[in-house]
Amino acid sequence: MPTLGQGLELKQQQKLSPLQIQTIKLIELPVQELEQRIRAELEQNPVLDDTPNPESEEERTEVSLDELQEDDSIAPYKLRVNNRGRDPMPEYNTFSIHESFTQGLRDQLGYCELTPHEREIALFIIGSLDDDGYLRRDLPTLVDDLAFRAGIQTDEAEVERMLAVVQTLDPPGIGARDLRECLLLQLRAEKPGEAVRNAIRILESCYTEFSNRHFDKIMARLQLGADELKAATAKILRLNPAPGGQVDSAYEDRTQQIVPDFVLTEGEDGRLSFEMPRFNIPQLRVNPQYAEMIHRSQGASQRAQKDAVTFVRQKLDAAKWFIEAVKQRHNTLQKTMQAILDYQYDFFLSGDDADLKPMVLKDIAAVTGFDISTVSRVVSSKYIETPFGIYPLKYFFSEGMENSEGEEVSTRELKKALSECVAAEDKRKPLTDEQLVDAMRQKGYDVARRTIAKYRGQLGIPIARWRKEL
Repeated sequence: MPTLGQGLELKQQQKLSPLQIQTIKLIELPVQELEQRIRAELEQNPVLDDTPNPESEEERTEVSLDELQEDDSIAPYKLRVNNRGRDPMPEYNTFSIHESFTQGLRDQLGYCELTPHEREIALFIIGSLDDDGYLRRDLPTLVDDLAFRAGIQTDEAEVERMLAVVQTLDPPGIGARDLRECLLLQLRAEKPGEAVRNAIRILESCYTEFSNRHFDKIMARLQLGADELKAATAKILRLNPAPGGQVDSAYEDRTQQIVPDFVLTEGEDGRLSFEMPRFNIPQLRVNPQYAEMIHRSQGASQRAQKDAVTFVRQKLDAAKWFIEAVKQRHNTLQKTMQAILDYQYDFFLSGDDADLKPMVLKDIAAVTGFDISTVSRVVSSKYIETPFGIYPLKYFFSEGMENSEGEEVSTRELKKALSECVAAEDKRKPLTDEQLVDAMRQKGYDVARRTIAKYRGQLGIPIARWRKEL
């Protein structure tokens, strides 16, 4: 008969403090969202104050929050921290970046005349698109998913009608179920002309022949001359085979504003460094009136007064944690950006992708002493302004490999070399992936064929037969 027993088991479990939780949340925020977060905290916590303190602000701006104990006699200057730069309210230096692909489609859908039921179906279709903008799932599957996952009852005919609505959105080609439909959607959205009409005829009637580059068969079947075929082919080859995957270049009319979190600067000695603009982030301090309230209520016996003091102490703790979290966020971002600058110093000098070194999150974590997860949070949604343009910090991270001389090179350098090989090829006889392997090897890069295919796809370079020109 089995017996029941009791035993002790020792487990080590890490519990985050309120300060750590605050810091983690703030680290993820770019500077604009940080400003909004601070404003929200000021509204929620009456103990926090952002009004300038009249007494000797310039003399005592540094604060040690370790000194903010539950002492009833706290000096006013210890209840603030300087979050502001020298210029109290500089203007934002904003830059345009392309907004989320999916969000852009949803926004456009708002201008379509649809019932709430139809809109829900269209939104579900948008959420089902692949990264390249294609709908890879068949209509019966979508009908089932709408019923079981979204609780929306519909049929294939209605889903197809809503798919047609999605296919009218920008960029053209979105929502296609295969490459042929994607190209046709783009052609039908173009200004009518002879070349466009012939291109549509080719894709509708001779798609297989066109894919295999059987130009003689196309000319015979459609009764086209060589010049007509060449003009129509040029139209097709200029179309975007991945309207979702290349949204940065195809979707330029919808943008949002960002503020760089870092600005690259060059000192008088020629050394590179960076600044962290403060913009509209206010100076935070603990309102001394609440500390005085605690002092006046010392020894109070009335229950209501004690409850008030307890409330103030809780808000005081929350204010201290928030101020310290903002401070730690600044220090964490500064240390991480310095490590990235040091690691990729050659690139920041030249702006040439060939100078980018292979770098992963673990490399920066090792230099800074931060966890990889912390470095990942710093890198997310942060930008640096350089003389060569605005770069997301994620841009500087990439895997790498060794070249023929044993030197490590980044994937961006490999992609640049691959683009140069394709640009230099004879378009009448484009290089296959196997031939591109040889061309890359001649440049000193020993890359496998599957890697060539992967990079070619990421660069939006079609396969050899699609690059062939008359």
